[in-house]
Amino acid sequence: MEQRNRWIYILSIAAICLLLLCAGCDTPQGNIDFTKTQEHTAVAEEPAEKPLRIAFASVISPKETRQAYQLLVDHISQKQHRPAVLLQRRTYEELNTLMSNGDADVAFFSTGAYSAYHGKTPIEMLAMGQTNGTIYYQTYLITAADSGITSFDQLRGRVFAFTDPLSYSGHLAIDFLLLDRGTSPEAYFKRFFYTYNHDKSIWAVANHLADAASIDSQIYDFVMQTNPQLLEKIRIIDILPEAPTGPIVMRSDLPEQEKDALRRIFYDMDQTPALHGALQHVVIDKFIAPDPSLYEELRRKYNVRSHRQGE
Repeated sequence: MEQRNRWIYILSIAAICLLLLCAGCDTPQGNIDFTKTQEHTAVAEEPAEKPLRIAFASVISPKETRQAYQLLVDHISQKQHRPAVLLQRRTYEELNTLMSNGDADVAFFSTGAYSAYHGKTPIEMLAMGQTNGTIYYQTYLITAADSGITSFDQLRGRVFAFTDPLSYSGHLAIDFLLLDRGTSPEAYFKRFFYTYNHDKSIWAVANHLADAASIDSQIYDFVMQTNPQLLEKIRIIDILPEAPTGPIVMRSDLPEQEKDALRRIFYDMDQTPALHGALQHVVIDKFIAPDPSLYEELRRKYNVRSHRQGE
């Protein structure tokens, strides 16, 4: 009996092993048919082409200005057959930081922003804007039409509206003027503040929030066309020497072929009728080849100012 039970046990184990073996043979995962071609493993798609990053800081009506710059960026993207993105910053300092950190490839700089740039990413000029046949503009010193102020000397102890700390016409021109007189905005004015838009500086003076402001003559002409009623509330009391328009800059380490392509696109942009409205809104008639030497004196003055102020 004991021997019979042992044989039953052995046969049972053998049967179980046979069932497991058969189950494995029936399972598709257990079969590899080497006569068939194996499917290729899915490979991750190549990353999309890195977009050209173009940055600006608005000096007038941010919403409308962005729409105008977006049209220019779309045009550049189409011409280069590659994606391009528009980056907007509120201040010129933020714009300089963006370029310095290598987070933008091209930027619409102001005259002052370029004069102040000492970023870790080397840049070079791509183009200059020309308006009404000139690459220069002036700084207008304005006050309210009904004020008794007639000269800059009468602004001592008054409230002044600046545009942006790195705007030439909206700040640095006044800084340099006071520097030549051995003083500073902090000592000369009772108080000053920043509006971050030229049209807002005009509005601040027109509504007596500031006794005076300094603005870009080209922006003044633009407001004359778009909102002449506002200019009726102010007066120009002084005009400071002219300065070259803010340049368009690009990273120096861009491939030379890409730099040349960008130059061609910018210099021919005024030949595209669909862009005339956008160019007009950013107060530019056409882009021309830049002249870096025009900014050397302004860069020198900015460095002197920074040294005296301990910046």
